[in-house]
Amino acid sequence: MRLGVLDVGSNTVHLLVVDAHPGARPLPAHSHKADLRLAQLLDESGAIGPDGVDKLISVVQEALQAAEDKGVEDLLPFATSAVREASNADDVLARVKAETGVELTVLTGAEEARLTFLAVRRWFGWSAGKLLVLDIGGGSLEIAYGIDEEPDAAVSLPLGAGRLTAGWLPADPPDPEDIRALRRHVRAQIARTVGEFSRFGRPDHVVATSKTFKQLARIAGAARSAEGLYVQRDLKRESLEAWVPQLAGMTGAQRAELPGVSEGRAGQLLAGALVAEGAMDLFGVETLEICPWALREGVILRRLDHMPTV
Repeated sequence: MRLGVLDVGSNTVHLLVVDAHPGARPLPAHSHKADLRLAQLLDESGAIGPDGVDKLISVVQEALQAAEDKGVEDLLPFATSAVREASNADDVLARVKAETGVELTVLTGAEEARLTFLAVRRWFGWSAGKLLVLDIGGGSLEIAYGIDEEPDAAVSLPLGAGRLTAGWLPADPPDPEDIRALRRHVRAQIARTVGEFSRFGRPDHVVATSKTFKQLARIAGAARSAEGLYVQRDLKRESLEAWVPQLAGMTGAQRAELPGVSEGRAGQLLAGALVAEGAMDLFGVETLEICPWALREGVILRRLDHMPTV
């Protein structure tokens, strides 16, 4: 059947259409996305303002039309941290349902981590052994660890690249004191979780997902996306540590000129790099591998697991 997953994230609203059936890997058929930056549309009370809700409804309606055009039989709509943490989340969800008919499932941070872990496990298989999975989104950082398809530990921290940029790095280029303050904040937050994972022992394989990690790997020399999904892409901590001060001295426009960095994500790349660097350092990771599958694929795989095989 043709499935659609509608991901209302902190940065983008992304419709991914796949052809799928139980026991087979989902094959991408269409992708439709819009930069909405919900995490940056929160007012001082933490609510998504009327203009933001109007934009969200408009984008969801566009995605619904795209899903209809592509013959989607079953739509799996969900929202992550920006909606989850909005002080008026219930009102936003009610308006979206009333005006579009879409009932967004709001994932918890732990659910995000577990579903992303499932996608990574299916991509690499059992031979990858114990996995440590890192995912930097617009609003949060997810960390998960385990040897099975369900992780032994999964946490979500409010360390998304968009959230941190808006809250800590207002200048362009950012002020060095702001960068140092953010670095301290990021590492203190991550350090609180390390003990929860270290009791399980060292992972056999460390994997990262998300646009932030993909862009960091690309500027550090990884293969271009045009070379295909199956080319191995790694990110070394040594390379990342060399790039952080360079990113800190650039404006958003200058970062957008780097290979693989989109204009829409360039402004928040430094914050994402500080989170990636902190996580790799505190977890003792020298090299990690980029996985092309992440949360959306995890949602699809979980749906397929609950479909009848006949």
